[in-house]
Amino acid sequence: MTERMIDVDGTTLCTESFGDPANPPLLLIAGTGSSMLWWEAELCSTLADEGRFVIRYDHRDTGRSTTSPPGHPDYTGDDMITDAVGVLTAYDIPAAHVVGVSAGGGIAQLLTLDHPERVLSLTLISTTSALSSTHALPGPSEEFIRFVSTATVDWADSASVVEYLVDYCRVLAGETRPFDETPWRNLVQGDVDRAHDIAAIQNHDILQQKSRADQSLSSITAPTLVLHGTADPMFPFPHGEALRAAIPGAELVALRGAGHGVDRADWETITHTVIKHSA
Repeated sequence: MTERMIDVDGTTLCTESFGDPANPPLLLIAGTGSSMLWWEAELCSTLADEGRFVIRYDHRDTGRSTTSPPGHPDYTGDDMITDAVGVLTAYDIPAAHVVGVSAGGGIAQLLTLDHPERVLSLTLISTTSALSSTHALPGPSEEFIRFVSTATVDWADSASVVEYLVDYCRVLAGETRPFDETPWRNLVQGDVDRAHDIAAIQNHDILQQKSRADQSLSSITAPTLVLHGTADPMFPFPHGEALRAAIPGAELVALRGAGHGVDRADWETITHTVIKHSA
């Protein structure tokens, strides 16, 4: 794996690549408040070993990328779409197979709508429509709502942040599978230690984005794969079903018992389906 700092219109993004640049490119887009570490290196290496050139990167306000003061982001949600395009451009990649998880799946959808020529295929994990929908879909679980409304954290205290994020991971894992705390704690600790300012991840929650009332997911032509956990507490499974219905030709793969995000227990399924989809 090779780390590389790139410039996108004056913004510095930290990126990392795995595998042979001559292989089909796979761009991984993380979710809200997540650095590239949430696409774990072992998973990236496995995808590279299967014949893909894998790129992951830190969003603004995560990891080693440009960081704004907490509460004062100097960019919009649309800039995060531009960042994804900028990563491809920096690597001289005209188009890539794009994989997005959670809010990264929303970025991936909008990237595909705004720049269809840059997306060879689209994979959406644990996400929902990036556009307003008239369909009534179930909201988050009671446990998820309780956590986000009552949990407290001292963003100036790294130990407090670690405990908060581990507890959040526990909730996101859902209520079906047992929660293996050790790997998640190690991931969270690494993310907190590596960040310029971990408190800045809160900026993702207050980003403004332009209206897209004139766009529809039905205009997506890239081959689309939807991977969704049946125990997702943030976006319950019907959100995955709705994406399959909204995007022409989309395929839906249910991750039985999975919660929200990319669980190690699903790596084999994710690797198999993503490699097949990006063939």
